[in-house]
Amino acid sequence: MKPTDPRIRHYTEAQIRALLAEVHERGRRFGLVWPSATTDTTIDGRVLVRFNTAPASTLLNLLNLLLDAERDASCDF
Repeated sequence: MKPTDPRIRHYTEAQIRALLAEVHERGRRFGLVWPSATTDTTIDGRVLVRFNTAPASTLLNLLNLLLDAERDASCDF
């Protein structure tokens, strides 16, 4: 998902916080920890995530990668 994708504007700050919690939970399995990741501010209708003020699309793309990795890992068994 690109940062300019208009669907990003429909995510609320609460939804982004829930997605961050999911990334924290799923990332832990792979040794990925972002203790300081949180919502930052809203610019032009887009909630930014504090990964050095990354757009929410970065969070969604990261979550997608983690879900893919989990699926790949479960197929190994």
